[in-house]
Amino acid sequence: MAKEKVVLAYSGGLDTTAIIPWLKENFGYDVICACINVGQDEEIKDDNLQERATLSGAEKLYIVDATDEFCDDFIMPCVQAGAVYEHSYLLGTSMARPVIAEKLVEIARKEGATAICHGATGKGNDQIRFELGIRALAPDIKIIAPWRMPEVWKMDSREDEVAYCKAHGIDLPFSMGKGYSRDRNLWHISHEGLELEDPSQAPNYDKLLVLTTPPEKAPDKETEVSVTFEQGVPKTVNGKEMKVSDIIRELNRLGGENGIGIIDIVENRVVGMKSRGVYETPGGTILMAAHDQLEELCLDRDTMEMKKRLASQLAQTVYEGKWFTPLREAIQAFVKSTQQYVTGEVKFKLYKGNIIKNGTTSPYSLYNESLASFTTGDLYDHRDAGGFITLFGLPLTVRAKVMQNIETRDNAK
Repeated sequence: MAKEKVVLAYSGGLDTTAIIPWLKENFGYDVICACINVGQDEEIKDDNLQERATLSGAEKLYIVDATDEFCDDFIMPCVQAGAVYEHSYLLGTSMARPVIAEKLVEIARKEGATAICHGATGKGNDQIRFELGIRALAPDIKIIAPWRMPEVWKMDSREDEVAYCKAHGIDLPFSMGKGYSRDRNLWHISHEGLELEDPSQAPNYDKLLVLTTPPEKAPDKETEVSVTFEQGVPKTVNGKEMKVSDIIRELNRLGGENGIGIIDIVENRVVGMKSRGVYETPGGTILMAAHDQLEELCLDRDTMEMKKRLASQLAQTVYEGKWFTPLREAIQAFVKSTQQYVTGEVKFKLYKGNIIKNGTTSPYSLYNESLASFTTGDLYDHRDAGGFITLFGLPLTVRAKVMQNIETRDNAK
C-alpha cells in the first residue's frame, strides 16, 4: 500500500530540513519538498537544495519560480491601492505568503498529497497567512504545523534540531550562531531578533542592513530617476522598458545605494502581541511614492478619499492573510477601475534616504493651470466663491445662531 504524501514548504534551512525526517518518523509520510522562489534568488542554490532535501529523506524537490506572478498579481494590486499597514509596513512578507500557499496547493494536487506542512511558529503571522490560503484553496487538505505540536516536535533550539538531524544521518554544516531572523523576497527583507527585541535599543545598521546603505553613508550627490506608468502599472525606469520584476530590481539597486526605504516599526501582529522589526524596502518605497505622485494629478478628490479608506482596509486584509477572500477581490476591483487614467511620467531625486519630487506629467492630468493660478481664468470667477462659502458653511452658521439664542435665553433667566 502506497504511503500518503505531504508537501513541505522547504527553504533548505535547519528548521525545514529537520522537519523532513520528523514527518517520516512520526506520520509515515513520503515527503515532497517545495521551494517557492519569490525573488530570493541568490539564497536558492538548486544543487545545494536538492542535495539537502535528498540527504534529509525527501522523495522529491520542486523549485518553482513564482517571482513574476508575485510581482504582477500580488505586489501590483497593493501598489495601485497604496496599501500600507500601520502607516509604515509595505507588506513584503504578507503579499508573498498567499502566492506560496497557492503553489503549495498546486503541487499537493499534482502529487495527490493529503497534507501540507509549514515551519512557521505559533507566535507569528505566517502560520495564519499560510493556513488561511490553504484552507481557502483546498479545504480538504490537512495542515501540519510542527511548532504547534510540542508533544511530538520536542525541539526547542537549534542545538536540538542539529542533534535530531545527526541522529537521523543528516550531518550538514548548519550555523549554530544566533543572528537576526530574516525573511527575504524581491520586494523587501525583514529583520527581527537580537537588539531589535528591545524597543529602547537602536538598530545596529552596520550589521543589520542587507539591501540598503545607511542614509548617512549614502552618496552626497542626488540621483535623478524617472518612472513611467500605464494604467497604474510601471513600464520604464529612466527610459528603459522592463517587466515589473526587473523594474523592482532596478529600483532596489538605486534605492539601496541612496539609503531609501528603511523602516523601524513596532507593529501589532494578528495573534495579539506587538513585535519590533526593521524592514528594508528600497525599490518598493520608490515605486509606492512614484505611483502616489502620479495619482495626485490624475484622480479626482472623492476617488482619492475613497481609495485612502480602502487602502487601509486592504492593507489589514492582506496582513491578516485574507488574500483569497471576496473582500480582497472587491477592493481590488474598485482599485483597478481607478487606474484607467493613471498614466504618465514621474520624476524624482534620491538623496540620503529622501525621495524628492522633480516633476510629474500625464495626458490625463486634472491640474488646470488657469484654475490654479491667482489670475482669473475662463472657468473661475472669484465672485462665485462667496456664494459657495455661504452654502458650504450653512450648517456652521445655523448652529452658531442656535447657540447664540440659547446663550441669550440662559442669560435672561
